[in-house]
Amino acid sequence: MKQRSCQVIYSQFGFAIHQNDHQARRRFVEWAQNEIAVVPDLHKRILFSKEAHFWLNGYVNKQNCRIWSETYPQVYVETPLHPEKLTVWCALWAGGIFCPYFFKNDEGHNVTDNGDQYRAVITNCFIPELNNHDVQEPWFQQDGATCHTARATIDLQKDTFGDRLISLFGPVNWPPRSCDLTPLDYFLRGYVKSLVYADKPQRLDHLEDNIRRVIADIRSQMLEKVIENWTLKLDYIRASRGSHMPEIIFKM
Repeated sequence: MKQRSCQVIYSQFGFAIHQNDHQARRRFVEWAQNEIAVVPDLHKRILFSKEAHFWLNGYVNKQNCRIWSETYPQVYVETPLHPEKLTVWCALWAGGIFCPYFFKNDEGHNVTDNGDQYRAVITNCFIPELNNHDVQEPWFQQDGATCHTARATIDLQKDTFGDRLISLFGPVNWPPRSCDLTPLDYFLRGYVKSLVYADKPQRLDHLEDNIRRVIADIRSQMLEKVIENWTLKLDYIRASRGSHMPEIIFKM
């Protein structure tokens, strides 16, 4: 029997589950499964998006690593005192990965993102690249970060996607605290991290080159498996009435 390898990512960060989280997650899963019943390849048209910070010393903010609790758990996380880091944005779908985009200021220095910078990514990087791909009636997903949900940002995205926007304050509501539902968290972050630090980069430009190379080398066959795995996560969350997955597992 052919064995499947699994990447198992254990919870590391502590977050309290809010009272309405399970209900919001059930509503989203029911919406997604009902839509897929009508349009069977809908999940292959969703463009999942997210930022991540990559620290030069090898620390990564693994947003896919969570401890879910009814109360805020006492969790201690080691972070760099004076971090040098890159903030990277990209979008993933069954057919490929858009960008990546590295946030920099006018002087070319690496920075974290804000609303203006995020809208610049969408306008100057993402939409032009999307126009070069044959994605039929694409959907766009983002989480509830403040820079994502500003009115100017939502209006910009509606101009491109209309009602095919999955976001807090969007036509379809993305449930909060649902990193187990986005492949950028349960797959891409861990996969990229496992490779970009292999040669121990000592400079940010070296780290950036590694991230670009690793993302460019990801084949469409792997991404198709990632997106098919997403539909299995919908099944789990529906069967568990909105519960979070105790471990985030992606099967290759």
